[in-house]
Amino acid sequence: MSRRRSNRVRNTKAAATAPPAHVTIIEDIEEDEYENHRSCWKHIAYLNTRDSSKPKLSKEEFEMFKLTAPCFYEECTRRERSRRRIKCKYLVSKLRKKLNSNIFINYLEVLWKKDVLDEEKDSFVYVDCLWFSMYKSENERVRSSVFESVKAKQIFSKQYVFFPIVYWSHWTLLIFCNFGEHLDDDNEKTCMLFLDSLKTTETAQRLEPDIRKFVLDIFRIEGRSEDSSLVDDIPLHAPDVPQQTNDVECGSFVLYYIHRFIENAYNFNVDSYPCFLKEDWFSHKDLEDFCNTFDSLGAIR
Repeated sequence: MSRRRSNRVRNTKAAATAPPAHVTIIEDIEEDEYENHRSCWKHIAYLNTRDSSKPKLSKEEFEMFKLTAPCFYEECTRRERSRRRIKCKYLVSKLRKKLNSNIFINYLEVLWKKDVLDEEKDSFVYVDCLWFSMYKSENERVRSSVFESVKAKQIFSKQYVFFPIVYWSHWTLLIFCNFGEHLDDDNEKTCMLFLDSLKTTETAQRLEPDIRKFVLDIFRIEGRSEDSSLVDDIPLHAPDVPQQTNDVECGSFVLYYIHRFIENAYNFNVDSYPCFLKEDWFSHKDLEDFCNTFDSLGAIR
C-alpha cells in the first residue's frame, strides 16, 4: 500500500530551501519623499520594497549600487516651485476637480471677497457647507453647535442666504430668498431655490422634508412665531439650471451658481420666476473661464 506524503513534510522541506530574506531597509528616507531621489540608490531601495514582480536586491548589490549612484539630494541647492502658470489646453483647473469641504470653503471665501461689495453685505450671506450634514447628525452636541451658530449669525435677516450642501458626496446649493419677511397670506416674496447640477438624482425631492424641518427649527431659535403650516407653504423651486457633464464638477458648479446669482440678483423676481435661472444661464465655456481665473489668482494652492 502506497504512503501519502503529509503536508507537514512538504511545507518543512520548502521552508528549508527558501532563499534568505531580502534587504528592505531604506535608511533615512520617508515613503512620501522617495520621488525626490529618482536618480540615486534611495529610489531603487524604495521600489525594491514595493514592487513584488521584480527580483529583490541582495545586501551586496545594494552596497554596490550605493557606490555607483550616491545621493546628492541634501547637497543640492533647490528653489521653490515656480508660481508661473503654464498655459496648456490639456491642463485641468483645480476647481474643475472634485472638491472636499475645506477646499470648497477656501474657494468660497476668495469668491466672497472678490464679488460682494461693502454695500451689498447687508443683502447676502453664506453659511457653512457642513451645517446641513451636522444638522442631520444623531449627535445632539453636533446639532446644538449648528443652532448656536445660526442664532449668532441671524442669517434670515439677509435678503439672500446661500446654503451650500454637501450630502451623499454631492454638492448642491440652497438659496433662502426674503426670509426676513413675515410669513402671512400677503407674502409672495419668500421662497427657496434649490440649484442642482445633477437633477437626475432628484436631490431636491429627497431633501425637502429635512430642509423644511431645518427652516422651522431656525424660526424657533430666532423666536419667530410662524406656524409650521406656513413653513410647509413656502415655495421650493428647483429650476432647470446648467448641468455638469461628469461626476466631479458639482462643487465647481455650486461656486459658479453663487457667483452668477450675486451678479444677477437685482434681476431676480419671484413673480417672474424662473427669470435668469434657465438651462442657458451660462455656458460650459463660461464656467471654464471662471475656474481658470481663480487658478491664475494663485489664491488656492
